[in-house]
Amino acid sequence: MPTDSPSHALDFWHGDWIVSWGDGLTGTNRIEAILGGAVIRESFDGRPGAGLQGTSLSVYSPELGCWRQTWADSQGSYWAFTGGLEGDRFILSTDDVKDGLPIKLRMVFYNIAPDSLDWDWERSDDGGGTWSLQWRLHYARRSAS
Repeated sequence: MPTDSPSHALDFWHGDWIVSWGDGLTGTNRIEAILGGAVIRESFDGRPGAGLQGTSLSVYSPELGCWRQTWADSQGSYWAFTGGLEGDRFILSTDDVKDGLPIKLRMVFYNIAPDSLDWDWERSDDGGGTWSLQWRLHYARRSAS
């Protein structure tokens, strides 16, 4: 579970992970602290058939009192998220536009344990009043070989 220090709230995510979703799709995700530990870098690689590779950089901003994450991927997506720990969940969200209309997107980390966690990608069409699940990932820590 995340630490009491906001600047270490994402430490649970560090490591090498096997990620699974949908009908048996899997990939890997390597999460590492870089730049003296001030930045967390994500390197996601969906296996063949998943068609997605992506990377993110996350940093805690003491001035804003929140985490900021920038994501870019092989499908041309780019998002800038903000958020942090909310109870026992870690949530990052952003505003976007779909079919000319404003939407909100968010990722929710939950069921956080030392060797596993769950991650939901959600969308809101009503300004965050309600959220619909777009897809769910399960993370299992890759064992050292």
